[in-house]
Amino acid sequence: MDKDLEKVLKDKLKPIIDKSMLKAIGVTIKELESDITSKLASNPFMDYHIDPSVKFKIAKKLFRIAYIEKLLSSYFGDVSAVARICSTDRRTIHRIIKEGHIDIGKRRKDMYKPEYVKSLAISSIIETVLGGYKEIIHPKKLDNMYKSVTEMSEDIVKELPLEHITLKEAENEFEKRYFKKALEVSHGNISLAAKNVGLRFESLHRKLKFLKLI
Repeated sequence: MDKDLEKVLKDKLKPIIDKSMLKAIGVTIKELESDITSKLASNPFMDYHIDPSVKFKIAKKLFRIAYIEKLLSSYFGDVSAVARICSTDRRTIHRIIKEGHIDIGKRRKDMYKPEYVKSLAISSIIETVLGGYKEIIHPKKLDNMYKSVTEMSEDIVKELPLEHITLKEAENEFEKRYFKKALEVSHGNISLAAKNVGLRFESLHRKLKFLKLI
């Protein structure tokens, strides 16, 4: 983890999360705080549900569309800006827009500020983490936590650096997470994982070595 980001998480974000927990449920839960901060350590724009039951080529295409759509929403539909961030050309972005049937006009009309889009991404991360505590936190207190998510996210946005990664970097990160889940499903059996994700054994083995998963 980047040392500057680690410092922000420790000095700025943890107090925000603790304050929100105290206000909502009257106590702080170290495990919950740790789960939220560890999730926030990754890029909010990479917050994406990965389903290894979807064949790899389709899953990667869907991820690419979702990632570009988030960036377009964050930058008012500015294709040139998104192309620069992704370190690619406008033609590639337009192709992805066409593949995903992304309404670029709506993105320009909505005019969401980057901070707003980032706040939504952070809210989604926090809500996902909270979902794992349904059996631990009393329903009424958990409901209070959900109600505090928007305010917490807005406070976090003010402190969390807004960083983007290139399209290639995002795709590599997606592949790493996707294949890691695929291996978990196959209990480490690469041949079975390859069959499940629709790749040849040799192709998957090569990717796993490149991504340092084996």
